[in-house]
Amino acid sequence: MASMIMKLGSKSEVFHRDGQTWLCSTGLPSDLVVEVGEMAFHLHKFPLLSRSQVIENRINDYSSEDDEKCVLQFHDLPGGAKTFLLVAKFCYGIRLELTALNIVGIRCAAEYLQMTEDRGDGNLIMLSESFLNEMFGHWTDTIKALETCKEFLPYSEELHIVSRCIDSLAMKACADTNLFSWPLPENGIAQCPEGNHVLWNGICSTAKPQPLSEDWWYEDASLLRLSSYKRLILAVESRGMKPERIAGSVVHYAKRHLPLLCRQPSFRGRNHAAPRSLVSHPSDADQRNLLEEIVALVPTQKGATPTNFLLRLLRTSMVLQARPSCQDKLEKQIGAQLDQAALEDLLIPNIGYSMETLYDIDCVQRILDHFAHIDNEPLNPSNYIIDEGQLMGGSHPLTPMTMVATLVDGYLAEVAPDVNLKLPKFQSLAAVIPDYARPLNDGIYCAIDIYLKAHPWLTDSEREQICSLMNCQKLSLEASTHATQNERLPLRVIVQVLFFEQLRLRTSISGWLFVSDNLKNSKNPNGNLANAGNNTRVGAVRDHLVEADDIMERVSELEKECLGMKEELEKFVKAKRGWNLFLRKFGFRSKSKSIDPKTVKSCLLIQKNQSP
Repeated sequence: MASMIMKLGSKSEVFHRDGQTWLCSTGLPSDLVVEVGEMAFHLHKFPLLSRSQVIENRINDYSSEDDEKCVLQFHDLPGGAKTFLLVAKFCYGIRLELTALNIVGIRCAAEYLQMTEDRGDGNLIMLSESFLNEMFGHWTDTIKALETCKEFLPYSEELHIVSRCIDSLAMKACADTNLFSWPLPENGIAQCPEGNHVLWNGICSTAKPQPLSEDWWYEDASLLRLSSYKRLILAVESRGMKPERIAGSVVHYAKRHLPLLCRQPSFRGRNHAAPRSLVSHPSDADQRNLLEEIVALVPTQKGATPTNFLLRLLRTSMVLQARPSCQDKLEKQIGAQLDQAALEDLLIPNIGYSMETLYDIDCVQRILDHFAHIDNEPLNPSNYIIDEGQLMGGSHPLTPMTMVATLVDGYLAEVAPDVNLKLPKFQSLAAVIPDYARPLNDGIYCAIDIYLKAHPWLTDSEREQICSLMNCQKLSLEASTHATQNERLPLRVIVQVLFFEQLRLRTSISGWLFVSDNLKNSKNPNGNLANAGNNTRVGAVRDHLVEADDIMERVSELEKECLGMKEELEKFVKAKRGWNLFLRKFGFRSKSKSIDPKTVKSCLLIQKNQSP
């Protein structure tokens, strides 16, 4: 119902205004003056005292001399002169229009003046209550009435008008939209779904009304004052609304009332439509208070609130210098669902007093620590051991920890070019992620390489420290190839990469040769395959042999590189120590003869000669 009007009485208008005075032209001289604020009403005693117990008591208590008019003052009347004019019209039996915008004031004024049924049937308290009860069945009118309640405090609270409005709105917001047809459109005009046509009188050609989405109430709720909105959120939460729906409403409300939040570029670029109209820009102090209140309303359930929104709130709280407790709550909540974050949202500019680094590294460190503290996945490193095929193909299980590991590696690569980023901070960020959570170490290797390039003054010891963050055994073939030619890496790391790459390739080639031997054994003397099912297996094996030839070529190249590097390194090693001492100097400890470089080389050459 777009417009709700209750008409009382049928007399024509007899009130007219003259400056700061209202006169009632009934033909009788006025014997009563009621002053409300700066306005004076020249009225008659009987119509008013017959409806109001308070006015009757005031008239009886009033003592005047020289037959002067009785003057009453109601400067604290709820609604002031505007509302008293409506009350006076009701007392004179003049037509009165009750709407969602004036009903709260009229109800409060009627209570103030004690216009009960004891003064006559159909008095203003009873009529206004009847109208309120009817109005609570309509969403839009209830919203309008709730917004007017602030002007009539504390009467609107004492009469439970605010609480009844909140309960009515909460009930409708929590209801199944497939079972009810409210709320009607705010402008009162029926709208047809896309693809249908209006026939006449706003009746749509579709026979069944289209169901409303779960976010139908977000826009109207965002128009409420913060105090009313908080009570609405608490009410829908107590009625069991899903945290995701509550979070959606909070996001919509924050975007409307926090202009600084909406100016975040990546936030506006997501699937969040900007509200149709933003409120006027409040001061930083008002925004800070509003932000802290909104943070308190954000559902605490993991995953209920979008992580990118939480990060925008955190960034805005830093700009507005919100209380530390507010920022700490956001950091903990972000840490609980860090695996859902995007890299661009994690790049929080440093706006502290020191401005030591471009991005706020300490904030991200605290978020990571929260994630590591509350992460409940079982620490079973055996679940993260991958074979050669997974390493080459890049397939590995995605868990929250592995997703955060990828996020951290990307973040380190973004902040690594900062010349002011100290090595301990870089190491501290990278060390939060355990080794088992990185099936591939290409990301951390990329970040380390960028850091070494941006910090060429690092000592050999410091370069060794930062390279210890990566596992050379978990580098892909492309990363290993790059690392062997990377002059910024320490020589010890390069040798490790070469060793593990040759070892990995040797293992792969051994597997292909084993398949080849099985293929030869499966052939009959006539050269025909035993059965038609082997044709597919033969084709696959031939493909593997072609790949093996390519790998053998790569092995030969690596052997040449390794031999050349060995010759250069031997110049710096004393002749009496020999190759074994050289290996121990660079961190290798031979556990068996199978990993001796000469043995590996001989094995590879033998396998190469045996290949078809």
